[in-house]
Amino acid sequence: MPQQYYSVDQVAELLDLHVRTVRGYVRDGRLKATRIGKQYRIAREDLEAFTGRTAPSSPASVPSARRGGRHAEASVIARIDEIGPEAAIRLTNTVMAAIAHGQDGGERLRVETVYDEERAVLKVIILGGLESTAELLKIINALIGQPE
Repeated sequence: MPQQYYSVDQVAELLDLHVRTVRGYVRDGRLKATRIGKQYRIAREDLEAFTGRTAPSSPASVPSARRGGRHAEASVIARIDEIGPEAAIRLTNTVMAAIAHGQDGGERLRVETVYDEERAVLKVIILGGLESTAELLKIINALIGQPE
């Protein structure tokens, strides 16, 4: 079977992201792409590795708001102040375990954490479906209520 490639525009539509966001992922090296002239092309297998799910055989086969399928996604940055390094690591590990084991057929969440030790601030960046994001925020809220 010949290798299938997607344009940045097609990947943006598939992932319901802005084209600039996808280009940023490519520039940062988070999404592997090949530059052809002035354009990037993303191989199907690289897109699948990035998303952790099977990519459709054709971007046109994916429902889109423009074709009648409505989709909503949350982009959240949760900031936790006055958190020590050990507590930040524990919280990060628990959040990552929760998203790895809590995918009961729901949308996959994309989560990154950034800890600023000098300011004792942990930021948790969450991208995903509304319900899954809300559930993860409940978990984070419960965890930060526990004493260190």
